[in-house]
This record gives sequence, structure tokens and C-alpha cells, in this order.
Amino acid sequence: RGIRVGYTPDVLTDATAELSVALLLSACRRLPEAAEQVKSGGWTTWKPLWMCGYGLSNSTVGIIGLGRIGQAVARRLKPFGVKKFLYTGSGPKPEDAAEFGAEFVPLTRLAEESDFVVVTCALTPATQGMCNKEFFSRMKKTSVFVNTSRGAVVNQEDLYNALAQGQIAAAGLDVTTPEPLPTDHPLLSLKNCVILPHIGSATYATRNTMAVLAANNLLAGLRGEPMPHELKL
Repeated sequence: RGIRVGYTPDVLTDATAELSVALLLSACRRLPEAAEQVKSGGWTTWKPLWMCGYGLSNSTVGIIGLGRIGQAVARRLKPFGVKKFLYTGSGPKPEDAAEFGAEFVPLTRLAEESDFVVVTCALTPATQGMCNKEFFSRMKKTSVFVNTSRGAVVNQEDLYNALAQGQIAAAGLDVTTPEPLPTDHPLLSLKNCVILPHIGSATYATRNTMAVLAANNLLAGLRGEPMPHELKL
């Protein structure tokens, strides 16, 4: 029908990477749980192991999908003293991985060796439901799982069971299935699962850039001119 479609690529990479790191730290250092302890009066005398979590220093981080966002996440995590980066995806990306010394590995090995797993891949038939019971069963009991890609990449029932049964230590999700997640969803009952309402791109600067680019696409389309960013169908 000759309908032209504009889109807004590359504008949310930094914001989503920042949110991914924040979510990882919130989950591994139990920040929401700790804040709730302060509010509820649980903060009393000092206890040696009270509210202890897991740190990034000397850890192995596995990234599923080393695209723009995956690379931006690795770039932000590297200064925390991460010992090793692993990644998986549709194929090796040696030039992109060189900056972090990241090693391309099968998904199974990434699950087995990573202390932190960050999912930043696209949702495709190949990745739908990829993080499932078998995947979580291979992860360390001390590992932390973070998803800022798409909810359908994860089998949420399998994730719930892995968290509830102590198969993995914690999870942080900015994306779910469905969205919004029902308030009675089992995942929301878990202290070791931090869930955010899909706010990866929610910074003023990012949203403003998205709006300006969308408007410029629209104006160019109305004038019959090339759009700044046009989807080739």
C-alpha cells in the first residue's frame, strides 16, 4: 500500500545499559529488600551476614546478545573489576568482543560459568523461551539473572521455580510477559526478584530524543522527503 514507516534506532542504548547495571546491582546487593528493612524496623543491631549479597569484583559476566546494548552494558561493568566476560548469540563478534576480551561460548557454557547473566538479545523464534528450566538448572546457586530485552525470552514459570527453590540467587527484570505484570503474579511474591515496569529508556534526554526523531520522520514523510530513519520494508 506504499505506507512509509519511520523508527527511532540507537537512541536508547545508553539509557537501557544504565538501567541494566542498576537492576543487576539492585538484585545482587539486595537493595529493595534492604530499603524495606529500614522502613519496617528490621534494621537493628549489626549482624555479620545480614543483608549480604554478591559483588562484581573478580566475577564472570555472561551477556546473551552482544549488540549495541550488550556492549554498552559490558563497557559499564568492566570498571567494577569483572574478571571475565562471556557472550553468546547468533555468531562470534570478534571485533566487538575485543574491547572487553569477551569469549564467544555456547549458551550452556555461559549458564554454567557466569556469576551474572545479562540478557540483551532481540526476541526471535530462536530466542523465545530460551531461558528455561534447563538453562536455569545449569546456573550457579550464587548466580544472578538480569533481563532487559523482551519478556518472552524467559520462561517465567521456570524462572519462578529456580528462584523459589534456590536454584539461582536472584533476578532482576525490566521486561515481563505480559506487561504490565498482574499484581498477583507469583514472581512478585519473591524477595529475590526485582521487577521494574519496562523503564529501560526512561530518561528525559532519551525520551526527548526519541520524540524529536519521530517528529522529524513524520514531517519528512508528509513532505515526500527521505526520512532521517526509515524502515525498509
